[in-house]
Amino acid sequence: MITNFAKSNELRKKAASLIPGGAHTYSKGDDQFPQLSPHSIVKGKGARIWDVDGNEFVDWGMGLTSVILGHAYDPIVEVIKKELDNGVNFIRPSFIEAELAEQISMQIPSAQMVKFAKNGSNATTSAVKLSRAYTGKEVVLRCIDQPFFSIDDWFIGDTDISSGVTEETKSNTKHFKYNDIENLKNVIELNKEKGIACLIIEPAATEEPNEGYLQAIRDLCTREHIVLIFDEVVSGFRFHPKGAQYLYGVTPDLSTFGKAMANGYSISALVGKKEIMELGGLEHNKERVFLLSTTYGGEPHHLRAAQKTIEILNQNNYAVTKHIWDTGKKIKDAFNALARQFELTEFVNISGIDCRPYFYFKDNYMRTLFQQEMIKQGILMQGIVPSFSHRESEVSQTIEAFEKALNVLQYAIETNKVEKLLIGNPIKPVFRKYN
Repeated sequence: MITNFAKSNELRKKAASLIPGGAHTYSKGDDQFPQLSPHSIVKGKGARIWDVDGNEFVDWGMGLTSVILGHAYDPIVEVIKKELDNGVNFIRPSFIEAELAEQISMQIPSAQMVKFAKNGSNATTSAVKLSRAYTGKEVVLRCIDQPFFSIDDWFIGDTDISSGVTEETKSNTKHFKYNDIENLKNVIELNKEKGIACLIIEPAATEEPNEGYLQAIRDLCTREHIVLIFDEVVSGFRFHPKGAQYLYGVTPDLSTFGKAMANGYSISALVGKKEIMELGGLEHNKERVFLLSTTYGGEPHHLRAAQKTIEILNQNNYAVTKHIWDTGKKIKDAFNALARQFELTEFVNISGIDCRPYFYFKDNYMRTLFQQEMIKQGILMQGIVPSFSHRESEVSQTIEAFEKALNVLQYAIETNKVEKLLIGNPIKPVFRKYN
């Protein structure tokens, strides 16, 4: 049983005093994990990670969904190492930039042109800017049932953590419900006079689209001259190597990618129709759009990681994709069977799409107690992010830990001791107005 986090606790204090939030991603912060948890990770290999205290964990977070093949996956590490000998940044573009752009244009249905960046927010915000330039309109419609689109003001202003965003910026983002086409029609009708530039949505996140839903959005956007953006920063390369847009058969005007694109290395992409994308280029006589300009967007070793990752994802009739979907289903089915066995189904379950399942808990005290008990058994998870490196040993260890953790949770609920058995505070939502 893992309970020693002495070195992590030292680093936890240091990080909190030097870094706002104690981490560089809010979902990695201390408020997102139990007190009895590792703070600092030393290394990862495959589907396992080790913390500064030497504790070993099965990792089900996998770099916030970005590590699709496995930590330090040998074929990716090899191409990175080889490319590093050639340098990392030059006065003109690396030849690999055009190579990878061509590879992606052949891979993704909506990719007539490609622009690289370093994170998903760069890509989604650039898609919004490009849409506004293309349409001459300002309003953005975003799906409210999907948790995150960008760190930038156009999105954050429409959340509970909007401090620092101007009222004018807030007024230009409106939201609609997922899988509810009538709600979207109403939102469009209410805002069309002001002028709608774009609609941004994950094709699928916590649930799959209803039959015909994405096509109905496509048709609406075409009719109303609204740029349709698919945010595939998470779904791209995870749901299918050609994107969720290929899986569901609907092609947007613009798309954004990142996360699993390079097995955890920092690269993202904005892709889309040439007539829209070229506004950010040099081959037109219209007003220029300062689209994406990043010193590090064309880092050759990260481009090589993306090339190799995509190559692997395409191999053996999409074997990686099939493994990810199958592994997620195994975990989901096993957990829900145990929840029924312990008569906990009204308190907890795993729902969602098999390649990206998520936990439901009745409250955050239960969620945190469950995570605490899983950590004791060597399992670190917020949701379920299957990778190609999650094999039978990781799956069986996780299911055994489920049984022990749910046994504790059942006892805690029956005896009204959930809060008493929890060490420290419960996990809190990332998007909240006050700490």
